[in-house]
Amino acid sequence: MTGRNRLLPGLAAVALFVVMAIVFVTAPFGPAAGFPEGESIVMNLGYALFDLELGEIPAEGFLAAFLIIAVLLDVAIDSAIFLAKREEGGRFETGFGGSDDDSDAAPAGGSAAAADGGASDGGDR
Repeated sequence: MTGRNRLLPGLAAVALFVVMAIVFVTAPFGPAAGFPEGESIVMNLGYALFDLELGEIPAEGFLAAFLIIAVLLDVAIDSAIFLAKREEGGRFETGFGGSDDDSDAAPAGGSAAAADGGASDGGDR
């Protein structure tokens, strides 16, 4: 990068910092509002999370936000598992170390054993 290409982003960052500092320093903040004496804040947050009107402290309902975040986290986990699969040599490798055709593959030391413990060619050991 040339000197001019480095200077422009730096000036933009400094200008943004100055604007943010001016906004925060000159912003009129009202007096601090407390909670009523003896109220359980955690209980009221739980009521607000599930959109129940049982708490003494007024709050907005967050049920929709709670459900949307739950669905998004589920999609993220499902996507991570799906993306953990990779294709090598025409077969899919799972994210857990196996592949989709491991049942047909013979172990490294010889022939594969059948599910009942006998040899896969029909004979017993």
